[in-house]
Amino acid sequence: MLFSRAGVPGGRLQLAVAGSFPACYLAMKTRLLMSLVVAWWLGLRVGAADRFSVATYNVENYLDAPAPGRTTKPPEAKARVCDTLLALRADVVALQEMGGTNALLQLRSALALGGLNYPHWEHVRGHDTNIHLALLSRFPITARRSHTDDNFLLQGRRCHVSRGFLEVDLQVTLGFQFTLLAAHLKSKRPIPGADQAQMREQEARLLREKIDTRLKAHPATLLLVLGDFNDTRDAKPVRTLLGRGRNALVDLRPEEATRAAPDAPLQRSAANVTWTYFYNREDAYARFDYVLANRALAARVVLEQTCVLALPWWHEASDHRPVLVTFSLGSDK
Repeated sequence: MLFSRAGVPGGRLQLAVAGSFPACYLAMKTRLLMSLVVAWWLGLRVGAADRFSVATYNVENYLDAPAPGRTTKPPEAKARVCDTLLALRADVVALQEMGGTNALLQLRSALALGGLNYPHWEHVRGHDTNIHLALLSRFPITARRSHTDDNFLLQGRRCHVSRGFLEVDLQVTLGFQFTLLAAHLKSKRPIPGADQAQMREQEARLLREKIDTRLKAHPATLLLVLGDFNDTRDAKPVRTLLGRGRNALVDLRPEEATRAAPDAPLQRSAANVTWTYFYNREDAYARFDYVLANRALAARVVLEQTCVLALPWWHEASDHRPVLVTFSLGSDK
């Protein structure tokens, strides 16, 4: 009898039986296999068996090599990114401004040394050759539909979605799956030959098309859309992503909180503090990082375990703060 996970989507176990065995022997082996499968799934469950958590975090130039126009993050800052993720302890984390796969796997290894293991990962390389989207997950990825070649016409010029869109299905338990779409929309930095605000709006429209396509084809989907949208709540790109009607998304709008340890209760420092990004040049704070959900998934949010995590060293790690959202695995609220 052979057990294999190699080359199997989501790492599902396969059983190969060679030769002929008595029926009782086969039954015993079948029960053993089922026990192993159950144990494997239970090993992927979160500490609180009725909940799971998802985070989004722009790690600001987490590169594995120097790149034109971008400063490689020093080792001390990379260590602070690792500290931040260890403090979050999210079951799934979407990352923006990640370097190549080497950088992602180095971070994954550092987290494992800290006791936080992510056996499943995704890395999306778009038109931008320097910074990318990535995902680390404790749960199996059962489908990968990331988009790397989307483009649009703007003032007679063909433009590409710089970072692409990351799309996966994640199997939290045997009976619970959700779809995650992550994005890093065009920044507010001006570029020659195109308007940065219009580019960001066009990228948001393309992402909204993917949201509508998914929900039309699979109305019962639990859908999460998150990432660095590089704009404020009232701006066109964010309003486009929220949408209207039956496929409208809910802005979960986490507020700032601290906690003494990853398993400790959150402590709210003040109401309505939601900023996630600091722009040093303008000395300005803004909420650019979002977690949006369709109504079916938004109904499962556990507010007391949802926040913009405030850490004393946040600025040593990135110019963004991480956003953490916790969901219930139980019945809809």
